[in-house]
Amino acid sequence: MPMDSVARFLAVLNPGDRRAVDVEPRDEQERLAAAWESELEADAELDTLDELSPSAAEAEAARRVLDRRGG
Repeated sequence: MPMDSVARFLAVLNPGDRRAVDVEPRDEQERLAAAWESELEADAELDTLDELSPSAAEAEAARRVLDRRGG
């Protein structure tokens, strides 16, 4: 069974960020996960990185989403 987008998003975060996002309400987690997926889809630079290392692209997209959020 595939993981939902929130579970996938949480899985790519570093432990500290994962704990911080994990305590957020589910709707905020879903908003962040949707922003992460949009970042992965929209950024051509991440497309190139994804070809080399999918996990690095996912982690970079997650970092960007959290940076825009303010941490």
